[in-house]
Amino acid sequence: MEAFPVINMEMLNGEGREAAMEKLRNACENWGFFEVVNHGISHELMDSVERLTKEHYKKFMEQRFKEMVASKGLEVVQSEINDLDWESTFFLRHLPSSNLSELPDLEDDYKKAMKEFAEDLEKLAEQLLDYLCENLGLEKGYLKKAFYGSKGPTFGTKVSNYPPCPRPELIKGLRAHTDAGGIILLFQDDKVSGLQLLKDGQWVDVPPLKHSIVINIGDQLEVITNGKYKSVMHRVIAQTDGNRMSIASFYNPGSDAVIYPAPALVEKEADHEQKQVYPKFVFEDYMKLYAGLKFQAKEPRFEAMKAMETPLNLGPIATV
Repeated sequence: MEAFPVINMEMLNGEGREAAMEKLRNACENWGFFEVVNHGISHELMDSVERLTKEHYKKFMEQRFKEMVASKGLEVVQSEINDLDWESTFFLRHLPSSNLSELPDLEDDYKKAMKEFAEDLEKLAEQLLDYLCENLGLEKGYLKKAFYGSKGPTFGTKVSNYPPCPRPELIKGLRAHTDAGGIILLFQDDKVSGLQLLKDGQWVDVPPLKHSIVINIGDQLEVITNGKYKSVMHRVIAQTDGNRMSIASFYNPGSDAVIYPAPALVEKEADHEQKQVYPKFVFEDYMKLYAGLKFQAKEPRFEAMKAMETPLNLGPIATV
């Protein structure tokens, strides 16, 4: 199998631009995942975020996780567990408003680092969306506008630790799913692996690479690109040793954003009978449906949204 796609972002702004854009296009069309290096986020900041996340887990989360495992008898589990994940997580919200100040366990230096990191990731997400627009032949800024809604995009971070697991063959770190949102930016542990994606019917490891950011396509980009880019099933395999850190930031549409295939991409398709495959819906409605069906195939979700479709009078997306 071809190597997992790693995009050097310096090349996107320099000499090897054409080849790098082609590599990016191939990754979006055939993998739904890629890693970016030389992305402009300071390595020093990334190292601080990693150190502070691991310290925070030890201080505030580890004991709670052990108590949960003990209360459910998971250390002696004998048969496969399908209704929970071997992970310890908490969520940070950045846009449209931040909840950083409301989280009691976060120490000031950690809050400061996470705020700065989120700001850098937000810029990176918007930069990547413009590269995708270029590859898709959409006007610059189209995807950002498609995500905007009335209050701008939703942006948040899921901070996870995957502690050592006695029976990784019976309990997944995180069960297989596609991501509901837009574009996902993941800062993952560079020593402990575990993330896998489904490609051509095979589970493929997403290689840990120091200071890289793993990018994947969410369901909303699949809809907007009318299936040209697809969200891909992925999962986390727990490990028997090592605690894997995962910081996944989700750059998603605003809750009231109306999502539908970009007219320019629908028009390009040769077979006009089959013009629009994907439904048109309000992002928040999709999220309500996704909440109960996360670990199931995405196609029935799209079908359900299609059934709910009301004829909305949609002109071009209003520019903000």
